[in-house]
Amino acid sequence: MSGDQIDAILAQWQKERPDLDVSPMGIIGRIGRVRQHLLRGIQKTFSEFDLNAGEFDVLATLRRSGQPYQLTPTALFNTLMVSSGTMTHRLDGLEQADLVQRIPDSIDRRVTLIQLTHKGYDVIEKAITVHVANEHRLLSALKEAERDALAQLLRKLLTSFEE
Repeated sequence: MSGDQIDAILAQWQKERPDLDVSPMGIIGRIGRVRQHLLRGIQKTFSEFDLNAGEFDVLATLRRSGQPYQLTPTALFNTLMVSSGTMTHRLDGLEQADLVQRIPDSIDRRVTLIQLTHKGYDVIEKAITVHVANEHRLLSALKEAERDALAQLLRKLLTSFEE
């Protein structure tokens, strides 16, 4: 297997500071660079639907919540781990594009629900299909067993931060 740019960086550090174990730089540096490549590839797909990643996340969260495809703004921003201000901005844009609508809760009129519109449903149905195919393409350098191993390792690392 040939090296990458991170290998060159690690070799430089090894030469200059042989007393340091810089191996974590390799892992964290590669995760960072892979993230940049993935984000570019994913955003390209979202832009085909005039969406950005945040807007896609809102539509996808509503869609996967099941019928009637509605949640409170609080449930949305807690799920997506963004501030209420960020969520309001996203919802305003999606509402202007007629992809979501704000509706009063039938049980508690003080509560507002965010619901996919018919147009929003159609957009996310098409976008999620293309997005998943794109994600398969982005990970195509890895065999299925490698993907499974990577998923397991990343899950272990992520849970160490989020527990």
